[in-house]
Amino acid sequence: MPSPLNPHPNAHPDAGVYSNAAQIAAAFERRAALTLPMAVSAVRHYTMLLETRVKAHASGRPGPNAPTGDYRRSWTHTVLVAGSTVIGTTGTNKPQARRLEYGFVGEDSLGRRYNQRPYPHVGPAIEEVRPLFLAAMDDIAASGGDA
Repeated sequence: MPSPLNPHPNAHPDAGVYSNAAQIAAAFERRAALTLPMAVSAVRHYTMLLETRVKAHASGRPGPNAPTGDYRRSWTHTVLVAGSTVIGTTGTNKPQARRLEYGFVGEDSLGRRYNQRPYPHVGPAIEEVRPLFLAAMDDIAASGGDA
């Protein structure tokens, strides 16, 4: 008959509470040690893929024209790993990026009037890469680092 403190069917009625918390914690630590490198690799891969897709979309219509390639070359990516946090960023330092992506209607700081239509290239690239990245993260989470 199981103990009220220990529901195992073979537990002695006088048995206390049993906990395998130490084994569970050790298993989580092993899993985390395997999962983090896989996550870093996936973030690195998909951040680079996003940069490549943005550059492809910035190579002519429907995205912006790239007569010199200077704007396209300005896109870069970085991956930062801090403890168990992994952050991938893709971006550019070119000031025209926001106007090219979203367009611009109005007067600029020099008083010139614009009615510039948008040439989306970042948004479409994100929409292409997002499902691939999420699927990769799901696979890593499901495998628990066992892949």
